Amino acid sequence: MSYCLTPNCPTPQNPQGTNFCLSCGSKLLLKERYRAIKPIGQGGFGRTFLAVDEDKPSKPPCVIKQFYPQAQGTSTVQKAVELFNQEAMRLDELGKHPQIPELLAYFTQEDRQYLVQEFIDGQNLGQELADNGAYSETQIRQLLDDLLPVLQFVHERQVIHRDIKPENIIRRKRDRKLFLVDFGASKVVTGTALYKPGTSIGSPEYVAPEQVRGQAIFASDIYSLGVTCIHLLTQVSPFDLYDINEDAWIWRQYLTSKLSDELGKILDKMLETTPSQRYQSVNEVLKALNSQAMPGNKVSVPPAPQMPMPPKAAAPSPPPTPVVKAPATPFKSNIDNELAEVSSQFLTPAQPKSQNQKTPNQQAASPPSTSPSSAKSKSQVELELEELKSQFLGSPTPKNPPQS
Repeated sequence: MSYCLTPNCPTPQNPQGTNFCLSCGSKLLLKERYRAIKPIGQGGFGRTFLAVDEDKPSKPPCVIKQFYPQAQGTSTVQKAVELFNQEAMRLDELGKHPQIPELLAYFTQEDRQYLVQEFIDGQNLGQELADNGAYSETQIRQLLDDLLPVLQFVHERQVIHRDIKPENIIRRKRDRKLFLVDFGASKVVTGTALYKPGTSIGSPEYVAPEQVRGQAIFASDIYSLGVTCIHLLTQVSPFDLYDINEDAWIWRQYLTSKLSDELGKILDKMLETTPSQRYQSVNEVLKALNSQAMPGNKVSVPPAPQMPMPPKAAAPSPPPTPVVKAPATPFKSNIDNELAEVSSQFLTPAQPKSQNQKTPNQQAASPPSTSPSSAKSKSQVELELEELKSQFLGSPTPKNPPQS
């Protein structure tokens, strides 16, 4: 099908392959290549259409944005023209990022302005929320991890988006990547121009307080992203998440799933109504997120050092080889026999020699066993033998030797 882009055309739908509208006669091809298929959106400054690029063999899809301001008044229309031109300029520069649609063409035809940009096949987060319900903490963290670097890229080029909301974030179907779209409200700031009053613009539910006064800053985008997050977490209008009487956010009352205190504190700081108390840059938000671990994946505090344990995979050490003791009785008998033999050498009285064999120097004396000196020597030897015996056999401590 071909769709006529002429405003107020009574029958804009036309058969496929038609080059001129059958109802109003308007030309259906833009720049002889871009054919609108169906309308996909309309805002205060224009209309958006799904289209195809017939100049390429594959006829890839694309998006046509037609400048078509609904507001009246010379100053308002002039501002709309300025914003439309700015969007084309922003896309020409920012579209180099892989998560921002690329600008394909920008031109005027039949006194109407058009820009053509890359088509992102997927749902915006507003549609996703309606289909799947409130987000979990894991989904919000993934959103921030994926989108914050894109916003950082935008801010580094001195551009404030000024209209961050679920409808301007598209999740591409094929790889689940998030795309930041619709730079029609964006503003370029340089030097002191950042702090000069400007036009109040943006979606009222998501806009930062200073932006309402026409003083948008980089932190204004951070605020709008924070409001987007709590809306996705609660599926409740941001207007109902703020208590005007108490001048405080009450979004936690509407949570449908558990949220960690760590992420709650980050969102609270993104939502600070006073700009100086808010995160001043995307990098600060990223640092706060990266300093935390996901619930359940936090690194626990290590316990006090302990003695090293053997690796679990190592084979257990073999039990110590038991000491096999020889039977007590035979061992004792052998020792006793040896000690008896030693004892006999020292204590057994020698057989008296015949008197015919006595030498002149020998004197007659009583047997050694009956003399006091001999008894003392015997007692001493017995004591030593008993000590030896106790070392081998564990016998009781020898008695005190007899007194001489």
